Amino acid sequence: MAKSKLHIPPASDSAKPHADTLNTKISQADGVGLAIVVLALPVLGEQFCNILVGLVDTFLAGRFLNKEAITAVGIASYVSWLATMLSGFIGVGSTALVARAVGAGDSRQANTLANQSMGLAGFLGFAMMVVLLILASFLPRMLGLPDEAAAMTARYLRIDAFGQFLYAYLLIGAACLRGAGDTRTPMLIMIGVNFVNVVVSVTLCLGLGPFPELGVIGIAAGTVAARSLGGVVMLVVLYRGQTALKLDLPQMAFDRGIARRIVNIGGPAGLDALLMWTGHFIFLGFLMSVDADAEIGLAASAAHMIGVRIESFSYLPAMAWGIAAATLVGQSLGAGNPQKARRIGHIAVLQLAPYALIVSGLYYFGAEFIYSFWSGDELVQDQGVPALKLVAFAQPSLIFMIIYVSALRGAGDTRFPMLMNVLGIFCVRIPLAYTFGVVLKGGLFGAWIGMTSDLIFRSLLAAGRFTWGKWTGKEI
Repeated sequence: MAKSKLHIPPASDSAKPHADTLNTKISQADGVGLAIVVLALPVLGEQFCNILVGLVDTFLAGRFLNKEAITAVGIASYVSWLATMLSGFIGVGSTALVARAVGAGDSRQANTLANQSMGLAGFLGFAMMVVLLILASFLPRMLGLPDEAAAMTARYLRIDAFGQFLYAYLLIGAACLRGAGDTRTPMLIMIGVNFVNVVVSVTLCLGLGPFPELGVIGIAAGTVAARSLGGVVMLVVLYRGQTALKLDLPQMAFDRGIARRIVNIGGPAGLDALLMWTGHFIFLGFLMSVDADAEIGLAASAAHMIGVRIESFSYLPAMAWGIAAATLVGQSLGAGNPQKARRIGHIAVLQLAPYALIVSGLYYFGAEFIYSFWSGDELVQDQGVPALKLVAFAQPSLIFMIIYVSALRGAGDTRFPMLMNVLGIFCVRIPLAYTFGVVLKGGLFGAWIGMTSDLIFRSLLAAGRFTWGKWTGKEI
């Protein structure tokens, strides 16, 4: 098999040592499979650090506070997830275009695209901050939360909104660097973000040392501090030219033509994110209606939040391998090698197949231990354990779907994943969740029948599109 080599031309002299080192490491990857691993492992570290922010927040709320706090942190994480997914309006387009430029050996174009993306990131971050401040007042009421949980969630959301502005620079900067083949720098920044979150959140939540005990508000403050610092560090790193890309303020000035190219590709991914989040939000609303007893409904909601966090151990590696596949697919198409691009996605899926089976077994056989660790509330455990055992069977589908969708987006094929997700969320997940969870009073288990069916359905669509679709000829 021929060697797989990523060409990463430096944007400036100061970027050469880093780019040359990265290029050397990847050129040593003998074959596509090892090249995927070389790119994916740093992304896995980054994604783990990213999700660890939410895991720490949920653990603090579950072990030291109460199920109202778990719900507040969980809903805030859903809202923050919306902000992260909406970065796809820019991030997905940035990754695809930068990867194509790098694959074609055009470092100047790659750097121009990255600078335009970072300029757009400021607009996105500010818009998300304003929107979330507005939504904080009525989202908890829309979900039908009890008064105490609703008030706590609203306070958390207002604080969390202020972290979105600078966080957008971190998300978009990472997307650009991945397109250039640099997955190490985002990982290192996220390690720092996670460290700050743990220290500040634990200190303020529990009132360690001279600091007051702020409870759930302290958790929110730690998250905002960590994300804001991460955005600042990303800007500084890019401005100093320590990576394969360099921030240049004049190049960040708005260019309608380039912005249109970025948004044309990322737009469907951003719209996809908005529609998918809407479906998840409706799904959350069902959880409060699975039982006439408000306490059981709140327990189901808290168990769902914990379950979603647990499931991150499935989709984190899938996202890492998916991002690696997206980068290599984009660069392969830029280099005029569509056969290699298609082979990359299948190899990435095969590499994670054993992991998918292992994690399914862990969720099924370890459900009781997992929920007893995350929450001392017996109602939460009663709702969560059967549901986690059910969704264990869908983990291979979840992992394969994420990889294939990421690879398609790396090729610039963003419309099909959007349509696929709309069908899965609104035609499978929500109807089945409402039927089995609310109408038939199946609780969280019934609602997760809809979620499990949706994951299997979308996995089949994604695999079919990647295997037989005509996305390799897409012009971007």
